[in-house]
Amino acid sequence: MKKQDLYSELSSIRNLMERSTKFISLSGLSGIMAGIYALIGSFIGYKLVYPVSGGLLYRDNIVNDVSVLQHLLFVAAGVLVFSVVTGVWLTIKQAGKKGESFWNPISKRLLINFAIPLFTGGLFILIMIFKGNYGVVSSASLVFYGLALVASSQYTFSDVKWLGALEIMLGLLAALFPGYGIVFWSIGFGLLHILYGTIMHFKYKQ
Repeated sequence: MKKQDLYSELSSIRNLMERSTKFISLSGLSGIMAGIYALIGSFIGYKLVYPVSGGLLYRDNIVNDVSVLQHLLFVAAGVLVFSVVTGVWLTIKQAGKKGESFWNPISKRLLINFAIPLFTGGLFILIMIFKGNYGVVSSASLVFYGLALVASSQYTFSDVKWLGALEIMLGLLAALFPGYGIVFWSIGFGLLHILYGTIMHFKYKQ
């Protein structure tokens, strides 16, 4: 057997094994769109909290206006819904192109491992909001989202793990500098998603 044929055979075996253990139909474009939605949401949130712009100065005040908080939660929910719907739609299309089923044992494991830290974080954030500890919302959302990515990365591209690690680091920094929470939130959910989605799109030729 020629060396080139051997490499081709090994590559085919590796791809077959990868398809049987990892969900490889995640769409890079969905990451880009999620990042764009997050940046739009961050801008709207900033305008809601700080109607009079003062630049990206340190903010030591917290949101204690119930109506403003309700609007912020509505904006966050909107970003989440748009991101999820877009992600599912683009991933289904990507799976169809690769001849894969969107809903299979691997994608189920990925979803379970992603959902457990994410829902835990969501409940923690709701408890903190109920207790009036609004300053931890930004950092907690980044940390728990990062943990969800790391936990689910074993069932998809390894790049997801590094995205998760960066989200966790940003969340910890947001805890150290609570006055810049919206900045770290914008970087984590906005810019990092766009960067990650762009890399995924070109790296895996999606």
